Amino acid sequence: MQLRYNCRVCPTPAQQEALARAFGCARVVFNDGLRARQQARTAGLPYVPDGDLSKQIITQAKQTPERAWLGEVSAVVLQQALADLNVAYRNFFASLSGKRKGRKVAPPRFRSRKDNRQAIRFTRNSRFVVLDNGRLRLPKIGDVPVRWSRSLPAEPSSVTVVKDAAGRYFASFVVQTTDQPLPETDSEVGIDLGLTHFAVLSNGTKVTAPKFLRRAARTLRRLQQDLSRKQRGTQNRKKAVVKVAREHARVADTRRDWQHKLSTTIIRDNQAVYVEDLCVVGLGRTRLATSVHDAGWASFTGMLEYKAARYGRTFGRVDRFFPSTRMCSNCGRINEKLPLGVRSWVCPCGSTHDRDVNAAINMLAAGRAESPNACGAQVRPASVPAPRGEAGIRPDAACSTRSVEGISVL
Repeated sequence: MQLRYNCRVCPTPAQQEALARAFGCARVVFNDGLRARQQARTAGLPYVPDGDLSKQIITQAKQTPERAWLGEVSAVVLQQALADLNVAYRNFFASLSGKRKGRKVAPPRFRSRKDNRQAIRFTRNSRFVVLDNGRLRLPKIGDVPVRWSRSLPAEPSSVTVVKDAAGRYFASFVVQTTDQPLPETDSEVGIDLGLTHFAVLSNGTKVTAPKFLRRAARTLRRLQQDLSRKQRGTQNRKKAVVKVAREHARVADTRRDWQHKLSTTIIRDNQAVYVEDLCVVGLGRTRLATSVHDAGWASFTGMLEYKAARYGRTFGRVDRFFPSTRMCSNCGRINEKLPLGVRSWVCPCGSTHDRDVNAAINMLAAGRAESPNACGAQVRPASVPAPRGEAGIRPDAACSTRSVEGISVL
């Protein structure tokens, strides 16, 4: 499978100027291509093919005085900028036709030099080289020092140089890896995600939510106040913007590092992992949006998924409408809805359940039911009679809600 390895790079002032020139040229080519296709659509002309657009925007534009400076950067950078435009259009058309799953994708927009993130990509055709002394040689930029945290397992197929909002430079290498599966274990786990406890495992383990953004709230408040006092367009305001971006980057890096360590531990210790398919987009529109985004459930489940595929583990998502909280993990009875303040409850069968642990156990059972058995068939649990009042269709069924660790999910 293909993986990305991000490393911090430290370009010299001259190399930073060359990178800024490359960022600007890639942005201009992208905008020129987008403008050409928009003008063709307005004039009623057919869609401009990729080859004709490349010839018009790059090859012919270099011969004009207005775009002669495009020859100062690598041609691969310009071609990859048009490739990004083509991918954006394909995603937009696939979203319109319904071939692309998920939320609707908007049409491509013009790039701005004021965007917080600037990036260019080099492929093998550009002949970039990782030198023996650890430096990265980029065409028309030079040998850029790299802070290697680990060695690359294979030759990279491409490298993307990124400048983030905090003014940091990174090199993102795409590498084809062939990792060996981890030794098999007999342990399987279901995970219930929440806010008070970030993750509750079916074996009873509870992982407290670190709340990195909440911890940095005081520092961010002070930096935002300093930023609001700066006059727009001044250098002091630009410096204050960078300070705020650096603090946000520190929070994001800390959260990402913590999630990587936790997901690696879970994948290493369990042969199968099952989590709930939460609607994070919908939860982000509630009054608990700050806590939801601070938790980072989507990135964590994404780490579990790709690490399971990388190391030969089983990963599954349980339907978000599965009543994991209300179902008794012993008898399978689906009880009435529980108030959010009730953290433990007693089933009529006599079992006492912790709300989160019971949900995690039900996640594990539901994940196993959706997994194929030895013959390749789907195994589902036996049907359970619904309690009184739940067998029919209620008038408010379309607006029914369920609770997830203090959150009301529509």
